[in-house]
Amino acid sequence: MGIEINGIFGLILLIINVWAIIKIVQSSSTTGIKVLWVVLILLLPLIGVILWWFMGPKK
Repeated sequence: MGIEINGIFGLILLIINVWAIIKIVQSSSTTGIKVLWVVLILLLPLIGVILWWFMGPKK
């Protein structure tokens, strides 16, 4: 049962990461800020998305 839960969690995390990266690229922030957020999300998927959600650029 652990494999199924981890697989579903991993898939959900992947979908959230892709969504966050798309939102970052579409934002009006500078290129440097966008690159930093994308790298952070790619290196630390769960922590990066949480940080981006609370501290990322807002519209």
